[in-house]
Amino acid sequence: MASTAPISILLVARTKAQGKAFQKWLEGRGFAVSVAADPDQALTLADQSYFDLVLLADRLGSKSTGPFLERLVELFPETVVTVFSDQPQAEAAVVALHQGAFNYLATPESHEELLEAVEAALEHRRQRRSRARRLHQGSIIYDVENLVGQSRAMQEVFRLIHKVAPTDSTVLILGESGTGKELVARAIHHHSHRREFPLVPVNCGAIPSELLESELFGHERGAFTGAVRSRVGRFELAQGGTIFLDEIGDMPPLLQVKILRVLQEHAFERVGGTRTIEVDLRIVAATNQDLASRVESGEFREDLYYRLNVVPIMVPPLRQRRSDIPLLCQFFLDRLAQQKGLELKELHPEVAERLVRYDWPGNVRELENLLERLVVLAEGEVIGPESLPPKMLDEAPLPEGEPEEELPALELPPGGLNLKHALEQIERRLIAQALEQAGGVKAQAASLLGLNRTTLVQKLKKLGGLRYRSGNRSEK
Repeated sequence: MASTAPISILLVARTKAQGKAFQKWLEGRGFAVSVAADPDQALTLADQSYFDLVLLADRLGSKSTGPFLERLVELFPETVVTVFSDQPQAEAAVVALHQGAFNYLATPESHEELLEAVEAALEHRRQRRSRARRLHQGSIIYDVENLVGQSRAMQEVFRLIHKVAPTDSTVLILGESGTGKELVARAIHHHSHRREFPLVPVNCGAIPSELLESELFGHERGAFTGAVRSRVGRFELAQGGTIFLDEIGDMPPLLQVKILRVLQEHAFERVGGTRTIEVDLRIVAATNQDLASRVESGEFREDLYYRLNVVPIMVPPLRQRRSDIPLLCQFFLDRLAQQKGLELKELHPEVAERLVRYDWPGNVRELENLLERLVVLAEGEVIGPESLPPKMLDEAPLPEGEPEEELPALELPPGGLNLKHALEQIERRLIAQALEQAGGVKAQAASLLGLNRTTLVQKLKKLGGLRYRSGNRSEK
């Protein structure tokens, strides 16, 4: 019979003594409790493990935990947060609820009061998941949250997500770093019948190999030095739901064998334990590596590769779906304005064109980070070309220490000259020559001048048009 994972609770108490007392009371009722001494530690724990509930003191020492509450809700929207206060006030309650807390209560003074608060949070969690499930049943096909694209490649990704989501087939998501593989995994879980249960992500490449086994399968007390108490692993936490094994290509060979067993038998033992734990869950894996090549080189088990690669989904790099870049830009600009309270800005046409032309080695993640920087730093409502980093400009800077190209010698007339007018005339003649050589094709002329086509068009408007020869004709 399958072993049901206990409800996991993260406790951020006001004092160490209070934390120990709450932990003892809750663990006595079968809850799995982790205690954090401060918000930074709490965020680290929340990033490493899935928690059903968070019990949070409204103040730690002299500092309010309000900013931490906002960050927690933003990063882990599925977790239910209850805030406790030694001196509850109506205004503080309104602020906490507005920041995303489910409840704001007086600090429990008894075992019973604490359990009542936990049970209320669990009931809210159950009702919220039930509502989400009903909404899902009437959702529109291809309505995949946070995955944006109209290109043929992305439409194929959307089609596969909706095709495979209702099944329990194992999925292997392939793609370069930053393409959105975790978003695909979340979409598969969100559109599956397991969506009311947890999605538990594990970055196999970010956890040291000597700790990864315990992280995945848990351990018993005394299993190794420092194991002072038993711990539930990620597979147990994902009971009934989905476990997402990101960067599985980095998994050491010994653990590959154990993952293969879970895929075949849906069972495992904790580190240092003898009791077999059965699990009912779905496995979704992802990698930015060529697993087939790693199989050939002996670095990845062939049998595990075929077990994982039941339904492969290839997420294309951004440079292969440039038509989606304007949509992604608008999506991120709107989200920045809504989520971070930043001014809604728009891109200058030349900026939009340069973004489409750029190759994006960091893919969608790089685009999102750049847009946030531009929105924060750019002046005014329009983000102009001057805000872009040098690597995205046609005129790339010279490497450090390289001498500048020497200009041809020029002589200043004895009586002087109007520099602005002279430069304008030089620019006018060079543009006319480029247009003549390009046969009037502005894109080609812009290339000859080392300019963007949009920039050339703007210069022509500024100059009021000019005459040049295109073949045997005179153009203006």
